[in-house]
Amino acid sequence: MQLLPLAPDGVTPVRALTIAGTDSGGGAGIQADSRTMALCGVHACVAVAAVTVQNTLGVSGFHEIPPQIVADQVRTVVGDIGIGAAKTGMLASTAIIEAVAGVCREVGIGRDGDIPLVVDPVAASMHGDALLHAEALDAVRHTLIPLATVVTPNLDEVRLITGIDVVDDASARKAAEALIALGPRWAIVKGGHLRTSEQSTDLLFDGEVFHELPARRLSTGNDHGGGDTLAAAICCALAHGYSVPDAVAFAKEWTFHCLEASYDLGAGHGPVSPLWRLHLDRK
Repeated sequence: MQLLPLAPDGVTPVRALTIAGTDSGGGAGIQADSRTMALCGVHACVAVAAVTVQNTLGVSGFHEIPPQIVADQVRTVVGDIGIGAAKTGMLASTAIIEAVAGVCREVGIGRDGDIPLVVDPVAASMHGDALLHAEALDAVRHTLIPLATVVTPNLDEVRLITGIDVVDDASARKAAEALIALGPRWAIVKGGHLRTSEQSTDLLFDGEVFHELPARRLSTGNDHGGGDTLAAAICCALAHGYSVPDAVAFAKEWTFHCLEASYDLGAGHGPVSPLWRLHLDRK
């Protein structure tokens, strides 16, 4: 695959911002975002929205950061360091979503600004543990998603957001249309959890044209952080100046390799791993 370039020593790399929650087990969230950003040649800035208590077996609790502190982290980073793209992950509550949306509009992040925004509308962990208060779903639909350059829900999140249960290509297209109706510039309906064929096909839609992105399906239980990694890789490619279709195609291939390199950890689901790039660079 064509990798994103690493900046030479002493040269300031492109920058990106992740606004998300932590993962104390290190497999997902800000930790996964930062790993992918680093290995995609991007300096990762962070705005912590929540601190989770989790390991490979699940999430047992989380603590929300005060909304003003979350917004101030974004404002401070953009004002001093500058970023080429941003992404959101776990935002936990209506108040945090509204604060993030407000500061994004203020500093030019989002579909109508100069800085592209990838919205990963995290609602639950892969184990089904809630990472978003139920009443915040309306804020996701009507406050967060309309800001997105591209929105990247998994199939459970598609169902929660649109009410559509994706079971085949026709329902995937219907879901993509429903997501676009909420206001993002582009929407992805991911096929990784739709186990109806040997292909894992993601569907990218801009309101006019459907783009299909197939990949060979990998059978592994070590897929923790896969959604975060895909969204972070899209964010990195956008920060490098890629178009949305090219950024998504890059991220799809990047995540495939991360799944291939996933490893056992703890007693549950191990993480996908971008560390494969380190081994590639040594060859």
